[in-house]
Amino acid sequence: MRRDELNRAIHDLYRAEHEALGERGGYELLERARQWNLAPTLAAGGVIVFPHAGVADCGHQIAAAVHACLDSGADRVLVISVLHAWNDEMEQARRRVAAGGSPSAERYWGIQGPGLQRGNEWQLDHALYSFRFFWELETRRRGIRGPQVIERYPYLAGGHPELLPGIEELIELAQDAVIVSTADPFHHGIGYGDPPEQSFAPAEGGLELARQTIEEGMQLLANGDYWGYNQHCVRAKSDARDAGQVFRFLRGPLQGEILDLVASDATQLYQSPPPTWVAAPLVRWTKVTV
Repeated sequence: MRRDELNRAIHDLYRAEHEALGERGGYELLERARQWNLAPTLAAGGVIVFPHAGVADCGHQIAAAVHACLDSGADRVLVISVLHAWNDEMEQARRRVAAGGSPSAERYWGIQGPGLQRGNEWQLDHALYSFRFFWELETRRRGIRGPQVIERYPYLAGGHPELLPGIEELIELAQDAVIVSTADPFHHGIGYGDPPEQSFAPAEGGLELARQTIEEGMQLLANGDYWGYNQHCVRAKSDARDAGQVFRFLRGPLQGEILDLVASDATQLYQSPPPTWVAAPLVRWTKVTV
């Protein structure tokens, strides 16, 4: 499947999943998300990271991040999003950087988003599809406009998020904003190129492998090892190599904790046999005082 075909397939799938969920299902997931109170984490300078896999599987985790933003008391929410490679040039640039190439040599190096002039590939992305859905539902139910939401999409951090074009704006925005981010940090199975003998169903060791792998990456990020984290994301098939580096740089020392971990099936999307799935965690990053 070409990348443009995959993009259309993902958006078609997301629309179908949200139509099946409906408003009633959305509000049920928003209620389920109340099991966590994450607003104090954001208010204290921490970060909440939610997945963007199938909404029926992980929508309650995404809804928890929405509640956290709305309950935090902040006037501004900075969403550091994943930016997927939607054309071959983006993918090859990502590979060159992972192989040690200079990000500054690549045309996609930098931070995209609404109101910026650094490319419009972010408009193709699905990473915040469900976040926007739950945000609209919950602000409507509460009868509020809600805080200002600013979406930003870094690409090719390459171990040096401090050098990304546009990072100065984020440093300024982060001074009086809460920060949330998104990540699907472990893609696994036949549809993602793993050999059959090394592909594990979630209930047959897959989720345990996912947790271990994700926590290894979280420790690298907690240590501020941006390049090590970048290379971990390559191995783990994590889409958050850039977003993770950026929010860690903006907030400084953090300690991460997986609050919830589920699997989201991707066999239909990739038209591949099982096991083909994505690990979807809800992660709380707490600000560390040094």
